[in-house]
Amino acid sequence: MANQEKILVVGAAGQIGTELVLELRLRYGAETIVASDIKTPNYDVMEGGIFEFLDILDDKALLKIVQKHNIKQVYQLAALLSATAEQNPMFAWKLNMEGLFNILNLAKEKIIDKIFWPSSIAVFGSTTPKIQTPQITITEPSSVYGISKLSGERWCEYYFKKFNVDVRSVRYPGLISHKSQPGGGTTDYAVHIFYEAKKHQNYECFLKSDCTLPMMYMDDAIDATISLMEAPGNKIKIRSSYNIAGVSFNPKELVTEIKRHIPEFTASYSPDYRQQLAESWPAEIDESIAYNDWGWKSQYDMPFIVNQMLKNI
Repeated sequence: MANQEKILVVGAAGQIGTELVLELRLRYGAETIVASDIKTPNYDVMEGGIFEFLDILDDKALLKIVQKHNIKQVYQLAALLSATAEQNPMFAWKLNMEGLFNILNLAKEKIIDKIFWPSSIAVFGSTTPKIQTPQITITEPSSVYGISKLSGERWCEYYFKKFNVDVRSVRYPGLISHKSQPGGGTTDYAVHIFYEAKKHQNYECFLKSDCTLPMMYMDDAIDATISLMEAPGNKIKIRSSYNIAGVSFNPKELVTEIKRHIPEFTASYSPDYRQQLAESWPAEIDESIAYNDWGWKSQYDMPFIVNQMLKNI
């Protein structure tokens, strides 16, 4: 197995990385997937296959791991998310941008062949159309996270056009999962609420009750990610980042659905600084370009998500 080409997942201890590693191992075999992070992941990621400690800002350590394992594909997930990034903007910019450049430059030098890098609905801003937000539209982000993601999109397209780097990306909406803890995003209320519903039958939400945002069940997000990477290169027409939609709802609608399962559940609303971020984002995304180019379509609706979350946490 020493010379077998392998896939590196950077940020494997995070919310997306945890589940992506497990699914990649299931599909391609544990021996072909190298998980990495600066921190210790959960037991399944750590013990279920190859794991390397890695600071993505250390380009020499990155190159060493890539050469050691004959890495040819990289999923670069390491980032500081929206709410967390606002607390430490300079480090967020450094991590989110330099981490991407370290991977892009490996592909530019033909050391690796293919890259996945996630963008976000945070690239949109208050001037973006909020309903059926098109693939190509106004992008004027107001958050550090959104600014870094928009910059990353432009650099990805630049590296594709200038150096023929095979880099692929989707704009994740808010992600909902019961298998891993959220990582500091504005949409994380839609994960925290389930823990509080089961534990205390009450939740104090940091967004307004009518703040509608696009959300996605993690199984959909993982499938979109891997499907994009498996698609033939000639099908990938967008080299900045593809819109993917999920399902849109607001906290009040989510509370109503949870109450179908836990009738005594109640919620209150105390909007904080995250409300301003959320108000700058779309309420509903148009993912038709992803469908037309590589056949992607979101699968899971809110009742299914609520049922799965309450059943599994």
